[in-house]
Order: sequence, then structure tokens, then C-alpha cells
Amino acid sequence: MIQIFPMYYAHSTERADQRDWQTLADHLRAVADIAAEHGAAFGCDQFAKALGLLHDLGKYSDAFQKRLTGTRHAVDHATAGAVEAKNRYGSNLGTLMAYAIAGHHTGLANGRALGQRRPLVQRLAADIEPINSQWTVEVSLPDIGTPPLKSVRERAFFQYAFFCRMLFSCLVDADFIETENFYAQLENKPRTRGARPSLITLKTQLDSHLASFKSDGPVNAKRREILDAVRGRASDQPGHFSLTVPTGGGKTLTSLAFALDHAVAHDKRRVIYVIPFTSIVEQNAAVFRNALDPYGADAVLEHHGSFDAQNIDALADSEPGTWDKLKRDSENWDAPVVVTTAVQFFESLFAAKTSRCRKLHNIANSVVILDEAQTLPLGLLRPTLAALDELQLNYGTTVVYCTATQPSLTGTHCGALPEALEGVRELAPEPARLFDAFKRVQIRHIGTQSDEAIVDRLAEAEQILCIVNNRRHARYLFDQVAECDGARHLTTAMYANHRREVLADIRQRLTEGLPCRVIATSLIEAGVDIDFPTVLRAEAGLDAIAQAAGRCNREGKRALADSLVEVFAVASDDWSPPPELKAFAQIMGEILRQHPEADPLSPEIMQRYFDMLYWQQGDDGLDRCAIMKSLQNASIDGLPFEKIEADYRLIENNQRAVIIPHGDAKDALRDLEYAEHVGGLARRLRPYTVQVPQAGFNALEQVGAVTTIRPEEFGDEFVVLMNTDLYSPESGLNWSEPTFMKAESLTW
Repeated sequence: MIQIFPMYYAHSTERADQRDWQTLADHLRAVADIAAEHGAAFGCDQFAKALGLLHDLGKYSDAFQKRLTGTRHAVDHATAGAVEAKNRYGSNLGTLMAYAIAGHHTGLANGRALGQRRPLVQRLAADIEPINSQWTVEVSLPDIGTPPLKSVRERAFFQYAFFCRMLFSCLVDADFIETENFYAQLENKPRTRGARPSLITLKTQLDSHLASFKSDGPVNAKRREILDAVRGRASDQPGHFSLTVPTGGGKTLTSLAFALDHAVAHDKRRVIYVIPFTSIVEQNAAVFRNALDPYGADAVLEHHGSFDAQNIDALADSEPGTWDKLKRDSENWDAPVVVTTAVQFFESLFAAKTSRCRKLHNIANSVVILDEAQTLPLGLLRPTLAALDELQLNYGTTVVYCTATQPSLTGTHCGALPEALEGVRELAPEPARLFDAFKRVQIRHIGTQSDEAIVDRLAEAEQILCIVNNRRHARYLFDQVAECDGARHLTTAMYANHRREVLADIRQRLTEGLPCRVIATSLIEAGVDIDFPTVLRAEAGLDAIAQAAGRCNREGKRALADSLVEVFAVASDDWSPPPELKAFAQIMGEILRQHPEADPLSPEIMQRYFDMLYWQQGDDGLDRCAIMKSLQNASIDGLPFEKIEADYRLIENNQRAVIIPHGDAKDALRDLEYAEHVGGLARRLRPYTVQVPQAGFNALEQVGAVTTIRPEEFGDEFVVLMNTDLYSPESGLNWSEPTFMKAESLTW
């Protein structure tokens, strides 16, 4: 007698006869195939396949099938597969798989401790809806052995957690893609992913672009020497590399050329360029698109919060559906060249949410360039280095630490750091010699300076940049010289588009030889391409001094004797820097006292600075939330995924975003009044926002200077400045002494 099983479905449609519903077996097998393809990048295709086959096992329950036909109450369809994974694959590997399966919609939960999600141990022990044994007929689970991972005894549970996140990434991305494909097919909507130019094509195009560069003159000749030497190392075995190139040495395109050459030579899948600041992301992405033209717009995926639909559509000639495709690709970094922020990259490596983890499998077997590597987060350096080393050790990723101020990350120099990297190979030819060849500035310490002395110095110089550590200090100094010809101010109290306008004006004045006196905070050191004859810099870490020096004689057109970076101590206690900056400045002073004749920007001195900095911080200071310690004492069923995600934050954001109703923001705010979908509007408004400290925000709110748009629907996402008198075209938003504003109707 033939046994007839009922039909089980994964996804329903509006058809009552169920003719176009997706069967559960089809969905599980399709997800398994995609997940296996993802996992193959790090040799774990069968592990990922098993996750795909098990993830929706709970849909074999009558309760879930009734839900598809109209029952509205939620049904847990993930725990059944998690239980089966542990039963089938054992308490170690099976539990790691159970985390991923149980969290494939809600995210990775803590193993035992309470968090936003129910702990895994509780879920595995709870009563669940019984499932039909038909699944054993329709699903054939693979036999899998031990994961092919090299172990590091001191960080075993860190490795387990990392492996779990990578498998989780394979599963959740496959589930999203397969479900998306099913519904797109029903609607006859193409859902193209990937379909980008190959890395070989991009390498050939970059070769052509670089061949047009001039090699005349000593500077261009040195740049060509660096480029050729670095590209000549592309066939070296994958692993950790440093690229120590002085300002002006052409490291941006040199690093891209190495990455493409190395990726082609070793069959890597993509290049991921990680940059600490959004402004440099935009800048470098534009450089890459130009260098890879005509493929650049389609090859380079720029992923950060300020990159909006209009930008992307313009880049891709506004082809129908381009934004949808690029938005999908940004969800999982399915592009040959990804340019992203350090926040996006590193926080994803420690994430628990599905949206953040989807991309992780695409980092495997790639080339990662860490631009401005000295900005690796000091208080999170230990877990950060552990993650980078894990990518290299077990996931086929080559990592390049690229900067003019190379941090001391290797065991040779920083033996006290438990996660110090081994086997880092320098790509640049004789960095010390290069720094001598590219020396463009003289750095001298001019002692303690009063505000009056700084103001006099600014007034007497025609073109000068002054960088201080305190936003209030910068504002005060600007106010004192505001009447001087060419006085300009740059501050995070300005919205991003305003800062761009001010920078364009500064560049124009410098080019035309007009007076230009700029007072700014350290934001101007973040890869801003400007060139002053003189820079004043308040005491800070040596790496910050080097960044400031990059704004002086940047093009190398002035004599060395005429290009000064003057470092000073601030006299007034009113402008004291944060304690950490004061500590960095003290270390800088100590290093320079020990080596009075040395060039402060030389690789040797920079390395000594970072050695002392890391030694002073100690293990606890380099892991402020004790992430590594928490994992040393963990267990397989007690991995704290949610806690790690909460602890690993590059930016402690206690600030509130305020929208300034200028320019295009006015149109976006008008549209926001009635819009149903606000994602695109939020991106349009982001370049017009100012981040305000909570105390300042409270002051603005107390006097009615800000209002919230549609709070019942969007919470506090859209807060707008009502009293625009508080926003100055010279110095941005003033929240220190806001004036009372009578409530009025909103008009933009």
C-alpha cells in the first residue's frame, strides 16, 4: 500500500488552490544549495548545506501549515531544526549550528544569559510544535566531519563564535535570496544579483589607466617606483601585508592595483576597501570608479549610510531597476569592489543581527585593504586583531594594512599584545628611504601658546590652518579672527553638505593665492585634500600630528624650509582635551624627547610611539569591554552573541541627529509629511543632519528650537531645527545658548 503524505509548504500566495505555493522541500533544497555555494568559499559547503536543509524544519508542523491558510498567530518554525542539528551533529558542532538555525530570523541569541532574545539553551529545552516525520523522506542530511579550521588554543571560543557567525551568514543570505527569487518569479520581476565585470576585466582596465600616468619629475618617478614594486609582490602567498607609503606616494591606487593583481593571481573573489571616515569613502570610491571606467559604476559598490538612491542612479546612467539591484548587492556585498566604512566592516564581524551578518561570507576569500590602519579602534584592538587574523587564518582572506603612519601590530614590536599579528610582510620598497624622499614638512614644537598668541599667528599669516582638539576652542578662535580676510571654520556642528561647500571655497582660495585662515577640529585630518604652507596643531598623538602634516605642502611644490607644522600646548584649562588625547600627547612628547634628532614622521619613530601607546594601555585598555576575556571563559552553549554585539561599538553614540532645513532638505521634508515609505527620504536628509550631544539636544528641545516629524510613526528618527537663526553659515549649529522659539506650523 502506497502511503500518501500531505503536502507541506514553505511560502504561500493569494491563490486558494495552492497551485503556485512553494513546497517546503523545494525551499529547503534551494536554500541548502545557495548556502553551500556560500560556504564553499571557506571549505564549509556541507556544513552550510546542512543548515539550509534544517532551518525551516518547524514548517513541517500542522500549526505552521494552518498559519499559511489563514491562522494568524505566530508559530516557532526555527527551533525544531535547531534541536535536530544538535541531536544529529553533537553537542559541539551541533550547538553552533543550532545558534544559526534558531536565529535565522531574529538573530544570534546568547547561549545562556538573557538578552533581547530568548537564550538558546531555553529554546532547545522548551516544548515545540511536533513535526511530521515526512521530513525524513524529503530531506537527506549530509554527513559532515570536523570543520577544516586551524585552531589557536588561546582563542578557541572566539574561533567557535566566529565560525558560527560565518555559517549564520551563509544561511540567512541564502534564505533571503531564495525567498526573494520565489516571489520575484511569481511577479515576473527579474532579481539579478552579481552580474558584474570580472576582476580580470577590472585589472586590465586599471592597467590601462595607470599606463597613462606620467613618470617625469622626481615625485612621479618615486610614485611609479612604489607602484611597480608593490605590484611585483602580488604573487606572494596570501596573508597579512603592510603597505607603508608616505603622504603623496600614491597609496590609494597602488593598494587597489595590488589588491586586483593579488586577487587575480590567487583566485580571490572581491576587493573590500575599508576606510575610517565616510568622507574618504566617497572620495576613494570616486577615484576607483574613474580609474575603472567604463566599468567603474557597475563594479564599485559604495556602502555607507550617506550614499543614497539618487547618487547610485546617476552613477549607473539611471537604468531601470539599478537602485534596487545595488541596494540588494549592498545587503550582502555581492560586488567585485566594495568600498565601505570601518564601522560597517568591523561591527559586522561582531554582529548578531541578520541584516549585519548577511555579508560576512562574502568577506571570505577576498582581499581586504584597511586604509589609515592607524585608526584601528584602540579600546577594541585585541578583538579587532583577533578577527582580522581569523579571516586570514581560516577564511582565505588577505589583509593589507595601508597607511603613512603604520601602527605596531606585529609580535616583533608589540609582544605584550596577546593578539599581535605574525608574518606581516611589508610591500613598500624600503619605507624609511621613501619617507626621506617624500619629506615635505618640518615639524617643530613651539611650546605652550595662549589663545592671544594663536590669534596673532592666524592674523599675521596669509594662508594658515589651525587644528585644535576641542570644538568649543575652535569656535572661540574663529570668533576672534572672523573679521580677517579669508577666515573660515570647519566643524562637525555643520551638516555634511555645508562642510563640502566650505572645503570647496577653501580649495579655491588656496589655488588662487587668496588669504585663507582656517580653524578646524581634527575632522579636517580625515583625508581632506587641501594644501597649506603652515599648519598649527594642538598637541595630540603622533599619528594625529602626522595626519595634520599631510595638509601642509601636500603637493610638494614648496621648499621644505617654508613648510611648517608647529605643534603647541594649549595654555587655557578651558580647552582641555579628553583624558585619552592628553595621554596620547604625553606619549608623543616622551618619544620625541628620547629621539630629539629623529624625524617625528619616520616609520621607526612611529613604531616606537605605537609600542609605547599599546604598552601603556595594557591588555584591559586594548579590550575595554573584556570581549576576549568573556570568550576565554565561555562554553559552546554559553556563547554571548548579543552581549558581544552590544559591546563592540567603534563609536559610542550618545548624540542625537538634528536635520537642518536647508537646500534639498526642504523638499525632502515636504515629501516626508505625507510619505508612506521613508527610506529614500532618510538618505536624502542625512547630508543635512548635525550630530548634537544629548545635553545640547535637551537644551534645544527645552526652548522649542527643534521638533519631531510624525513621531507616532517614526519615533525620533526625524528631528528638525525650527529656529534656523541658531544655524550660522560661518560656524554651523549653536546649541550652547539656544533661544526660545514660539511653536509655529511647519513650513519648508
